[in-house]
Amino acid sequence: MKLIIPHPGHSLALEEICKEATEEVDEIYMAGTPEVLGSGRVTLHAPLLDEITEQTQYIHDKKFKIGIVMNPSCMGGQHLTSQGYNMFRWYFGKLSEIGVDSVTVAEPYLVEMLTKEFPDIKVVVSVISHVDSPERARFFEELGADAITLDTNINRDFEILEGIREVVDCELRLLANEACLYKCPFRYSHFNLFSHMTALGNRPNIFSDYYYEKCISFRVRYPELIIKSPWIRPEDLGAYEALGIDCFKTSGRANTIRWITDCMRAYSDRSYDGNLMDILDCPSELRDMFYIPNKELDGVIKQWMTCKKFCHKCGFCKATAQRIIRIFEFTDMQRKTLPLREVQVV
Repeated sequence: MKLIIPHPGHSLALEEICKEATEEVDEIYMAGTPEVLGSGRVTLHAPLLDEITEQTQYIHDKKFKIGIVMNPSCMGGQHLTSQGYNMFRWYFGKLSEIGVDSVTVAEPYLVEMLTKEFPDIKVVVSVISHVDSPERARFFEELGADAITLDTNINRDFEILEGIREVVDCELRLLANEACLYKCPFRYSHFNLFSHMTALGNRPNIFSDYYYEKCISFRVRYPELIIKSPWIRPEDLGAYEALGIDCFKTSGRANTIRWITDCMRAYSDRSYDGNLMDILDCPSELRDMFYIPNKELDGVIKQWMTCKKFCHKCGFCKATAQRIIRIFEFTDMQRKTLPLREVQVV
């Protein structure tokens, strides 16, 4: 098994993460420079080239690989202009000189550019590229991808995962602890928003994050959506390794260092005894509301391995939510939990 873990971007965090890193850790990734390109997710600290140089050397000294994530879902067409092409080519050239091991992108054009012009850099297709079928995986491998991070929506669709593994030779990666809604209707729009918010220049001055707020409200009203979310438990990694997929990535580079290392340890140990919400990359509001005893989910992978994804006919996840989810309640300065079935959610 290989673990790919996040890094907030600053040197103090990197030193702590490397100190705690387990032997399963293969790569540590962080955002690229915002002056060049945004990102598909929130970034706490986007390093400049001199910082990337220093941190690359530090990571290599610790015997890990370094990955730079430059995966906005929208670039406003700048990559297809001569100015944009020259800027990206210059930046990727600098990353190559620095010795960066991999670059993760979502734009097919950049996949091909990196493949043809910088063969020493491992080209990784982002989860934001929504690779969810054998055909789509084939297209990206044909463009030159060395690795593909598969769409989380197929994390529990073992027939599709097996089909993708059969038709491509490149490395396949699974994002294990992302807790977004399954088949989220806001996903494309939210990635587009982050793409512009994390890039320098004409950032939109939004009055609220509509997608974030709706995402939380749906799960508060329908807690079974948390169970349906396509996360992978540490205990269930073996089911994916049996398919020939042994590379797992944890998300959450905007979280605290301690949270990142706790997640890393849980997946390295292939076990977590506690609130599953504590190792899922999800809004803190949900972590403060729901308690999901992870060990009570033992065996659910057997259902998901054969699930047809017709939730309106199945009801397994809803019944599981009613059975195990508890709600935090604060009374008299004390915190306790109540079974979901005893709580009226409005």
